Amino acid sequence: MYKLILLIVGLICISTVQANTEHYAKLIASTQIFSHTEINDASITQHQYTQLATDEKWLYAMSERLKRFKPDPYEREAFLRTVYYEAKRAGLDPQLVLSVIQVESGFKKYAISHAGARGYMQIMPFWVNAIGDSNHNLFHLRVNLRYGCMILRHYLDKENGDYFRALGRYNGSLGQATYPQLVFNLWHGPWRYMGNPV
Repeated sequence: MYKLILLIVGLICISTVQANTEHYAKLIASTQIFSHTEINDASITQHQYTQLATDEKWLYAMSERLKRFKPDPYEREAFLRTVYYEAKRAGLDPQLVLSVIQVESGFKKYAISHAGARGYMQIMPFWVNAIGDSNHNLFHLRVNLRYGCMILRHYLDKENGDYFRALGRYNGSLGQATYPQLVFNLWHGPWRYMGNPV
């Protein structure tokens, strides 16, 4: 009987490890699509943005709302183009990503949490080892947004599209309402865009 119990526990552990490995394998495949030119701190170009953008008014509307956080118009536009690009690339609503960034870092590029999370989307350094490359600087604009968007996409897939649970996982507060509600309030409030680009 004891051997049977050990065998069952062993099989459960193996299947859990395999499931987690599959989840990370998918995430790795998505995240490691960084060329050497993409791991620097450059933003998305206007040309790259317009190849994806379906509504030119979006950039203006979001720029007006972001002005109090980023007063420099050139920095603001470059930031928004990159948010839009990385959000669309991951199949996310750009307004959701803006809401997450506001809650996570208040749009501070070099924000560091007490737990060590970094940058706009507050990426924990362990993600670099789990799915990335030691050359990735989590304070770089595009790198940080690529990680954040792909991690959020991963959790959305894991939770079958349940935003409440996915946001809880992203923040490490699964089952608690505070963080998801803060994001929802911004997403459906200040960052709401009627001509939604997704």
